[in-house]
Amino acid sequence: MRAILLSGGMDSIALTYWKRPEIAITINYGQVCAPAELDAASVVAASLKCRHEIIQVDCSSLGSGDLAAKTVHPLGATHEWWPYRNQLLITLAAMRGIEIGVTELLIASVKSDGDYGDGTLEFVERIDGLMAFQEGALHVSAPAIAMTTTELARQSRIPFELLAWAHSCHCSNLACGNCRGCFKHQIAMETLGYGYY
Repeated sequence: MRAILLSGGMDSIALTYWKRPEIAITINYGQVCAPAELDAASVVAASLKCRHEIIQVDCSSLGSGDLAAKTVHPLGATHEWWPYRNQLLITLAAMRGIEIGVTELLIASVKSDGDYGDGTLEFVERIDGLMAFQEGALHVSAPAIAMTTTELARQSRIPFELLAWAHSCHCSNLACGNCRGCFKHQIAMETLGYGYY
């Protein structure tokens, strides 16, 4: 059985629409934009009749940058860098996943995520090997890792009405228009021909 780590952002929404996994797992890990992300993920999961698992675990004391409303850690290359975030989220999703029979966890890493160590194909291969080595033998895959956000949206054929639910802002539950997430959202929507609303 397949599950997806559904954040409520453009990439995870488009991947969910494309791959139609049985289960979506959303994690409130203490990010400042969690309420808006949870709302977006819930709408998408319900519209696709996907079982939606929500995990609540506050890791905000360990966060860095915009997502934690804190100063960026010196090792962070960008304002939204949160140490080991993908590793943390994958681990939490896998912990829930093996309880409910998940054998593959999809993550929505795309080409631009390669700016971070945990957004690369090498990371996906390593975390997949680590998860598969442990009890449950769960696999991790990133079907869109070689695509841009725009290419993923086109490949998925997601309708605008569903993609418009995506919450990409890293700083707020309302789009600030000034963070990297908002800029990425704007560029992708314009490239897809939707303009910025």
